[in-house]
Amino acid sequence: MPGEGAAGATVDSRERFYGAVFLGYGLAWLWAARQSPVPSAAVRWLAGIFLLGGVGRLLSLAVHGAPQGFQTVLTALEIALPPVYFWLAAADERAAARPPAPADAARAADDETL
Repeated sequence: MPGEGAAGATVDSRERFYGAVFLGYGLAWLWAARQSPVPSAAVRWLAGIFLLGGVGRLLSLAVHGAPQGFQTVLTALEIALPPVYFWLAAADERAAARPPAPADAARAADDETL
């Protein structure tokens, strides 16, 4: 990672822990995305965790100054994307709850008779 120095045992241990946590977080996103309908509560929780990470980076920026440039880009994404996820969270559930259009209902009935 640019801007990092040599890692000792403490930093190595911490980073390996974070690697496992990030793997679990990514798998949770994949699980949520593969559900039908996509569970809006899970998306909101995952987006909220993502937003908290961005807030933590902003706090670090305020206390310690600007990090390496790539970290600044990540901070921007972590602040900008969660509101989009919050907004989209219930879209699949709303679509699934919406009654089918008459043409869709007729097509589904035709499919069942085949």
